[in-house]
Amino acid sequence: MFTVGMYVFTLILLLLSFLKSRSKTKEALKKAWRSFENILPLFLAILLIVGIILSILSPEVISKILGSQSGVLGIILAGIIGSCTVIPGFVTFPLAAALLKNGAGLIPIIVLVSTSAMVGILTIPIELQYFCKKSTYVRNFLAIIFSFIIAFIMGVILG
Repeated sequence: MFTVGMYVFTLILLLLSFLKSRSKTKEALKKAWRSFENILPLFLAILLIVGIILSILSPEVISKILGSQSGVLGIILAGIIGSCTVIPGFVTFPLAAALLKNGAGLIPIIVLVSTSAMVGILTIPIELQYFCKKSTYVRNFLAIIFSFIIAFIMGVILG
């Protein structure tokens, strides 16, 4: 419901902008469309790669790899898998619940969820278009480190 409200609010603001200055609003919409066209090829490539990864790695296979018995290797693999996926939160959390039900360990799942939310290995090309190399790589490196720290803290608290 919140999302629908935000769309309605955005449309109202767009209408107000159009009423105030048609030419500026049209120009802004044209610029937004050009930005969308520039990002679209990279975004489609990312979606294709993610789709292939998710079709190859079913929840059952992932839960075997990330099971409680997988140890440090399972945690590292969870970090790699999460870092290389671009999954929205509304998909990640149900996936995490399904993996937990299928025998995956708690810490690997927390690493998977947090890296998929914070780390963007596949989105680095897009990020480099807007930020410098150093900030992109530092951000991703720190996100990986924080993901593991969060997982171990949550593992202690919930385990």
